[in-house]
Amino acid sequence: MRILTAAGLAAAAIDLDREPEEMGGMPKSAGRSGASHPMTVNETVIALIRPKPDLDLVVGEPAEAVAAARVAVDAPDGIGTLTSYATEVALPVKGTWKNPAIGSARADVVVTAPGDGVPLLFIEADNCTEEAVLIAAKFDKYARFFQRKEKDTDGIEKPMWRTRWSAPEWEGYERVHPPVLLVFHQVGKRSAKKQMAKVAGLTRPHWQGRWHSEGGYHSYDSRIPIVATTLELLREHGPTGPAFWRLGRKERQPLLEAIGNPRRDAALARQRQAAREEQQRRDEQEAAEREARRPVCTDCGHKFTDDRWAAVDVRAWNQSRESHPHLCEDCQDRAVAARQRAEADERGRQEQEHLREQAEEEVAPQKAGGWRFRFRT
Repeated sequence: MRILTAAGLAAAAIDLDREPEEMGGMPKSAGRSGASHPMTVNETVIALIRPKPDLDLVVGEPAEAVAAARVAVDAPDGIGTLTSYATEVALPVKGTWKNPAIGSARADVVVTAPGDGVPLLFIEADNCTEEAVLIAAKFDKYARFFQRKEKDTDGIEKPMWRTRWSAPEWEGYERVHPPVLLVFHQVGKRSAKKQMAKVAGLTRPHWQGRWHSEGGYHSYDSRIPIVATTLELLREHGPTGPAFWRLGRKERQPLLEAIGNPRRDAALARQRQAAREEQQRRDEQEAAEREARRPVCTDCGHKFTDDRWAAVDVRAWNQSRESHPHLCEDCQDRAVAARQRAEADERGRQEQEHLREQAEEEVAPQKAGGWRFRFRT
């Protein structure tokens, strides 16, 4: 319970190794209405984290306690750890983080658990005591905060919330604001179900998407994904169960599906698959057309290899011309060897012819002298 006091926040900051401003502020209205709202906030955080009990610590306890602990251990994991959550965080529409202007929003909880698929989530808790109009008015402040831009340390202007928290951008043209989760606890006299319906109607301009009939999904460009649940449903199902109603949708979903856009993701996946298949078809067609152009050896009839084809390509003017561009490499090697042998044989024949002529020239004078001698006698 130390988070309910200034000293408690300071002590928690030391234990969690956080800066004081990262711990958020004092829970609102705790002094006027008791701790019912802060307790709802605490229980919401616990229901989302779903801490696992140590079974060694329940050894020897009653069977009911051991069974309950076993159920908790075997249940699906929650989202983040205690360090993933900050309470009473100011969201300045004007002013600074430490000194927000009047009219700024103040989130009951901010969750940063990217390892669990929740890079950034804002939570508002209500004990069914506040009027729906006042709850809806908070989203006007949220919208103003999300739209506010500031220069970051790199000098680039970006949404102010991105200067403090990280979250991936959506694909393509869509740029969706961070999601907000409404958790209703049936403590007050107002019906949680009716509260959800009233808030949905009053905040429609903030969450309503645009229907894409060709893809079968809504896009939420510059909209706030608003998700609602009750603390009872959250305790029962946890973040991985069907406890969350995305305003504008009919069925309850697990948290990641509720704050996301599964239909759009599926449509984009289909588009990517279709693009891959089309690219594969084009690649296969180009490969077939190229194969049809592949030269064939005029001697053995085998198709040229890629290296041989490149070697005889007349467009490559910077390389030396091949001696037999219509032959494959093996046939060219044999042709070159045969030509070399023929040339060697021709050189040998010419050399022998030359030697024979030389010999005849040497013998000719002797023959001429013999005839002259016989003529004189």
